[in-house]
Amino acid sequence: MSAPAKKREIDEKSKENEEVNSSNDSSDDNDTDINDLQGTHIMVDFVGRIPEDPDFNGIKLLLQQLFLKAKVETSELANFIIERNYVGSVVKQDGDDEDDEDDDENDVNDVFGITTVINISQGQNQNCIKQLRKVLADYSSDYASDATNALIKSILENDSAALGLIINERFVNIPANIAVPLLENLLADMKRAVNKKMPYDFQYYVLISKLYKPKNTPGKKKKREAEDLELIWSNPEEAIFAEDAMCSFEFSVDKDSDTSAWADDDEEMVPHRRVMLFEASKLPSMIDKILDQLSQ
Repeated sequence: MSAPAKKREIDEKSKENEEVNSSNDSSDDNDTDINDLQGTHIMVDFVGRIPEDPDFNGIKLLLQQLFLKAKVETSELANFIIERNYVGSVVKQDGDDEDDEDDDENDVNDVFGITTVINISQGQNQNCIKQLRKVLADYSSDYASDATNALIKSILENDSAALGLIINERFVNIPANIAVPLLENLLADMKRAVNKKMPYDFQYYVLISKLYKPKNTPGKKKKREAEDLELIWSNPEEAIFAEDAMCSFEFSVDKDSDTSAWADDDEEMVPHRRVMLFEASKLPSMIDKILDQLSQ
């Protein structure tokens, strides 16, 4: 019997419309459950909690929607995150009956988001970490400029340059203002872990963001400008990370994702991923910028 999940400090519990997307890699039963919720609106209060065993399916689904068809074993990675639940938080609905955690059927829809960090530095030898390192190296080799690819490769191969992969994933329309307390909690968690001699003293972070761009854009000369103006960040606060990134690159995942969620009268948007590398020392100031932007 697992202990009740501990609630994390979140300064603002926000009521917001919540729309849930399905993942191509989830089971048939889970697809049915998620698809039943598409297009519905639910008024809820969100809270952050320490990841626990009953959160496995929900965390796995969020990882699947981030990595899509990339060769990352999301079941192993979800367990890896739960085993290290002294760092990071899951987003859940306030008022969930914690006594239901022992039920045989765990509702994947109980977990609306996950914010954590994973050490993917050289020397971290778990299989899922090796997979993450290879995926990052492959993304960089395929899509980054030569200079960016060389920098990322050097960091991945440098034992002394600890690299943390920030996972900041949630379902669409979860309010952006929940990001600040989640990231602040993450900073505090890492500080406590470092004080206990755990491997969370990073020199660099990498973040894989989800964004969308219009399918049809103007001619070549104005294409980049139009894309930058019209792109939609799945997590709006991650635009702040883009401002302070050392380097970044992006690529389309149109062939790997399900675009059926777009309404017939919507402009069709092409899903992309943007990979951003930044110095760990800048994370606190980034969080301050996010707070300032959300308070305007």
